[in-house]
Amino acid sequence: MKQERNELVSLLQSLSGISQSPAFHPEGDALFHSLQVFDHALASTRDPVLLAAALFHDVGKAIDGPTHDVEGAELLDGLLDTEVCWLVAHHLDLLREPAKTKRRLAGTSRLSLLQQLRRFDLAGRDPTARVRDETWAVDTLFSIAAERGATLVPSEPKGGHE
Repeated sequence: MKQERNELVSLLQSLSGISQSPAFHPEGDALFHSLQVFDHALASTRDPVLLAAALFHDVGKAIDGPTHDVEGAELLDGLLDTEVCWLVAHHLDLLREPAKTKRRLAGTSRLSLLQQLRRFDLAGRDPTARVRDETWAVDTLFSIAAERGATLVPSEPKGGHE
């Protein structure tokens, strides 16, 4: 678990200095945005899956902006629960195809989770916000998961058997 925690902190650190379009992200770099999104999620829920998706939704921006949703899910595959990876992979669906996404996911918990994630994502754009660092965020996420009896790390870690 410590290795996964360190890898997750490292993924977040890779977002430091990754610039975003000021038209959509006046807050600045992708790390500052991700930490804000996590804070908004933390103020609203203790669902470890949703919290993890909020914190890691943009990790793919360190690789490629336009496909960061898919890239991010691939980076997280094997490090975090498959539901977190699904939310990261689909976190732009309500932006890109809102009506189609709502029809496709109608009546499912995934639609509700995506809608919440989208609200947190939009709220995390304050250039004057104060956030804690990525290590605190990851530690807080794992602490909440442990309190809830949830396992965020898959039973089969990335890379398979050792």
